[in-house]
This record gives sequence, structure tokens and C-alpha cells, in this order.
Amino acid sequence: MGPISRFAVRKPWIAIGAWIIILIAIFGGASKFAGAYNDSFSLPDTESTKAQEVLQAKFGGLASNANANILFSPETGTIQQPSVKASIDQLEAKVKQIGSVAAVESPYTTPGAAQRGLISPNGEVGRMQVTFKVPDNEVPQADVKQLVSDVQAANTAELKVGVGGQVVDFASSEPPKSEGIGVLVAIVILLIMFGSIVAAGLPILTALIGLSAGISLVTLAANVVNIATFGPTLAAMIGLGVGIDYALFVINRYRQAVLVGREPKDAALEAVNTAGRAVVFAGTTVVIALGGLFVLRLSFMNGLAIGAGITVITVMFTAVTLLPAVLSLLGRKAFAWRMPWARKPKASPEGKGFAKYGDTLQKRPWLYGSLALLFMIVLAIPMFGMRSGFPDAGGRPEGNTTRIAYDLTTEGFGAGANGPFLVVVEMPNAGSVPAANALSQKLAKTPGVATASPVIPGTPSVTPDGTTAIIQVQPTTGPQDQATSDLLENLRTNVIPTATAGTGLTAYVGGSTAVVDDFSQVLADALPLFLAVVVGLGFLVLVLLFRSLVIPLTAAATALLSFGAALGITVFVFQWGYLTDIFGVTGTGPILPFLPIMLFSILFGLSMDYQVFLVSRMQEEWTRTKDNRTAVRRGLGGSGRVVAAAAAIMFSVFISFVFGDDTTIKMFGLSLAVAIALDAFVIRLVLVPSLMTVLGSANWYLPKWLQKILPEVHIETEEEAAEIADITTDDEPASAEKPTA
Repeated sequence: MGPISRFAVRKPWIAIGAWIIILIAIFGGASKFAGAYNDSFSLPDTESTKAQEVLQAKFGGLASNANANILFSPETGTIQQPSVKASIDQLEAKVKQIGSVAAVESPYTTPGAAQRGLISPNGEVGRMQVTFKVPDNEVPQADVKQLVSDVQAANTAELKVGVGGQVVDFASSEPPKSEGIGVLVAIVILLIMFGSIVAAGLPILTALIGLSAGISLVTLAANVVNIATFGPTLAAMIGLGVGIDYALFVINRYRQAVLVGREPKDAALEAVNTAGRAVVFAGTTVVIALGGLFVLRLSFMNGLAIGAGITVITVMFTAVTLLPAVLSLLGRKAFAWRMPWARKPKASPEGKGFAKYGDTLQKRPWLYGSLALLFMIVLAIPMFGMRSGFPDAGGRPEGNTTRIAYDLTTEGFGAGANGPFLVVVEMPNAGSVPAANALSQKLAKTPGVATASPVIPGTPSVTPDGTTAIIQVQPTTGPQDQATSDLLENLRTNVIPTATAGTGLTAYVGGSTAVVDDFSQVLADALPLFLAVVVGLGFLVLVLLFRSLVIPLTAAATALLSFGAALGITVFVFQWGYLTDIFGVTGTGPILPFLPIMLFSILFGLSMDYQVFLVSRMQEEWTRTKDNRTAVRRGLGGSGRVVAAAAAIMFSVFISFVFGDDTTIKMFGLSLAVAIALDAFVIRLVLVPSLMTVLGSANWYLPKWLQKILPEVHIETEEEAAEIADITTDDEPASAEKPTA
């Protein structure tokens, strides 16, 4: 990237013109060839996948076509009231007109409606089943939105109506609108830091351009990669945060050079040669960490990694090409429209406040380091009580159409009706139907089971040749309840093997709730390998960069601390239910099974960024002075301020997503926000410098044989010592370095 960045500085108009052409091509391509997002995924070598494969092979459309359930209930009385029937008949007529709808089963027109579960036992709740012509991921979004709109129109004070099902789960969630709050907070932080409206606006503008390009590319990538419907929002959350941060690092370096007398074009070249290199390294680290998700071998996770990675790359490119070109054109006008407190800039070294802070920290490194470590460990404690699972519609806000359907299902048919198990039974021949029915009766008598459907030849649940049957098993508890997971384990390991022994039957437990449990288990099994790959690669990269074994080990270990603490807070809020009012959490339950892995991949990349920005400055001072205490202190003075500002911006962007409606995005927003805040302000600015002070020259230990084979890699090699304040040169001398083993 170096030659391209320097070309952008020397030929800014050409660089900007090239960016305009690239953006027109990207936006035009995305508008014409936009791909469709979908949330389907496969879990190789799991029982739920095997059940789905048998269903697909034996039942075809019954197994694969999308469906939705419309639940309704009058404020008083039963669903047999003429006014209720008239409203639902009218709704049914509208739904049947939707192009992709194949059939609608109504409790008023379907024979045996009560037996088919279309009318609740007390007659107060009705269910209308909608079957589509195509699978979930092929239903046109316009049709789904029309269905939701029709249901919402039928919902009145006298008649509650809601619609649920995978096909409508995400369509019924409003996209987050609160990220603007994060951007406003970022502007305030940048105004305080730079004291200029233009300088504060440049990182925001650069990040938004890169983000828009990135999301457009993600839309194109959806043609060939399976990207979840919330993937673009997650990518936007990450891209906006890192995009502002990367631009901030470049502008801050440009400002430092201008303040000490560099000509603007020379200052822009210096910024791309120093901070620009750090940004490229930082962005690459984040992408590598996201790439670790591919070891899971799950297309669902691959799509999330690709979406986030594309966005990080585009905002990185804008920060090191478009932004330097703009700075080269603006020159000193990049700091125009100054705020009152910045109208008389001081041509003096920066970082005096953080240099003094570093001196204070180094006087009692054991105390401050121990307090920081204890604080992080306490926050991580709830992590050990974490339960994995997908949040269901019960956590949606009151009045949400899927929340209404969920609540009415629970009210009329029991909590387990929101996520029944599908037991797929393979039989040697039609003569085995009685044995399959005996299995159904055994399942019905199992503690924790509310009902189990019978196996009756000639019904839709048995194939015409009598070799495959479906038994729908409804638990007494809801999909998110731990008792439901315990029941699944009991059915698979005890009840079904005992009941089928010697019968020739083979049974697989599937259904959405079983898929969630299997997904959680697959990710839990893959987590150790994932952590080993990501941490191992990060460790090797930092060894190459810092020519040290201790500093990369410290970085990796402390990143795990930040991960544990962030996960602990997420469990504390979303699973245990504390502080829910503050964050607008409307329901508690298990933690998304893929959140810990996504959280760690993103956090590890970002925490390595902060480690690089801090320790690269320390490394230069160590190379120059061989004085560890001075190196640590000057590293804090040189980079502490920009790391603190960058983390504050990242926190404000992430936390703003917590105040949307989507539970998935809320969970990611909170976990990433607290992870970044803790990693920057507790780990990188307290624990790491304290620990490095205690370790002394041992920080920079590298075996001689490694010194000979490792290439020299530098980030901030051109930064002059005179540009950064040091308390020992401005005030009293600090104590001499005390050697440590």
C-alpha cells in the first residue's frame, strides 16, 4: 500500500478521480446485481441435519417449503364469534393473493382443525398456517413484507393478530436507526481532540465513504456466499467503528507533523509512511482474525466473516488512499474552522498528560496492574454460567408482530409449541408402523413432553409406502429453557434408543430447537481449535513485528482477559437479566452460540491494533535508549491519547446499536462496546504498561537464533523523539531503570 498511498499524496486529484470512478462502479453494480441474504445453514455430521435430509428425501415440499403461522385471539370470548371470523376470513383472502403463497389452512375451513392444532383447547386462540411455494431463502422479501403488513393491519384493540416463523423473523425487525447517535458522539470526541470542524469531519466522511462501498460489495458477495440477513448490519457496526479509528490515526499523525513545522505535503507523506503502515497492519490483523472463522467449516460463519472482512478492507483503503489525497489538497486548511479552545495551537511536543500518567503508573506498577487484573477477572465470572442458544421472538419488544404470535402460541398451545421437536422415523417396511406408533406413545409419556403426535397410515405424517414417519413432539417448556435442552439430550441418548431396540426402527430428532442445540455444540467443539489458530497467528505476527516473545504473549493473554470480561457482562445482562431497562432489553435467554467466536475474532483483531499503536512507539524508544521505563512512558505519551480517543469513538459507535430493536444486534453491540472499552482503558492503558514496567528488559527478549532469521519490520520508524513529550525531560528525572530477570 505504501507506493499507492504516496502516489495519492503526490497526485491527489488523480487519486480522488479514481475513487469516484470506483465508487460509481461499485454502487452501480450493487444496485443492478444485488444478492439475496438468507439465514439458512447446514451442520455436517449432526442428528438434526440427518433428520432434515431424510425429510427432504421422503417428504419433499413438506420438509423444505417455507411456512408461517398467523395467531389470533379476541380480547374477550372465543374465536367463533362472527366478528372474529369475518376479520380472519378477510385476512385469509388477502394472504392467498400473495404470489408465493401456495396454501392457507384456516381453523374455520380445515377439517379436524382442533386435532390439527389450529384451535386452542379453550377455543380462545386460533392458528392459520401459511405454506409457501418455495423454501425460506427463496421467498421474495416483498411477499414477506406484504404478509406482515396484512397481519399488522388486522391487529386491533379488539383482536390481537401476529405472525411467526423463520421466514418472517427478520422481516418483522426494524433496521437499527440509533447508529447516528454513535456518529454524533464520535464528532464530539473528534472536535475535542482536533479543535477543528474540518478535521473532525474528515474521519467521519472517510469512514462513511468506505463503509458505503463495503456494504455495496457485501451485497454483491451475497450472490455467491451465504450471508445472514443481519450480516450487513454487523459489517456496518464494525466498519464504521474501525473506519473512523483508522482515519483518526492518519490525521493525528499528519497533525503532529504539521505542528512541528513540516510542510503539509511532507506531513501527509510522513503520515502514510508511519500511521498509514500501522493502519494497514491493523486492518490486516482484523481480517486475519476474522479469517479464523473459516476453521469452523460452517457457511453461515464464513458469510459473516466475509461480510465484515470486506467492510474492514474498504474502510482501510479509504483511510490510506482517499484521506491522504484530501489532506494533500487541503494542506493546513484541514484544521480550518477552529473551535475557541484550539485557535492558538502550541508548537510543542504532544502527550505530556499521558507521559505524566505513565510516570504515576510506574511508581506503583504492582498495585495498578493487580487492581486492573482483579477487576477483569471479577467481570468475567458470569461467563462460566453462559448458556448458548438463539433468542426467540419472546425477546422482541411488546407489539412486535412476531412477539404477538409467540405470546399467543404460548397462551393457547403451551410454551413448547413455539419450538417442537420433529422425530423422523425410518422403518424397514409398512408393517413397522405399529412399532413407530409405540415409539410415539413412549415419547408422549416421557417427563417434559406435553404431546407426541400418533403415527397413522394415510396421513401427511407418513409416506405412502409406509417406510418413513414424522412424530411431532411438543415439550412442556419453551425453546430457550434449559429443561428443553435437557429433554433433547434425554430423548436422543435414553428414550429413543431404548424404545427402538430390536424393532428395526431408526429415529432422528430434528426441528428448529434441535438445530439450535446442535449448532451450539458444533461451535463449542470447534472453539479450542479456533482460539488456537487465531491466537497462534496473532502471536507469530507480533513476534515478527516486535522481535520479542514476551510482548506477543502478553498481548494474547490480555486479549483473552478482555474477551472473558466482555462475555461475562453480556451474560449478566442478556441471560441473567440485570440492567435490562438501561439497555432496552425486553427479554432474557441464552447467548447466541456464534457470539463468543465472532466476539473474539473481532476483539482480538482490534486489541492487537491498540497493542501495535502503543508498543510500536515503545519499541522505537527501546531501540534508541535501551531504557525500558522510558520506552513504556514515552509510548504512553506518544500513543495513549489517540488510543483513548479511538476506543471512545469505537465504544460510542458499538453502544449505539444496543438501542435498536433487533436482539442479535443488541447483543453484539453491547459485547463489542464493553470489550473495546475494557481492552483499551483497562488492559492497554493500565495492565499492559504496568506489566511491562515490572518485567523490565525481559519484555524485549528474543533468542539469538530467532534474531538472525527474523526480518526487520517497522511501523513508526520515522517518528522523531522531539515530537513526543516525556515527563523526565520536561520535569524531574525519573528513577533509573531497575534491571529485572
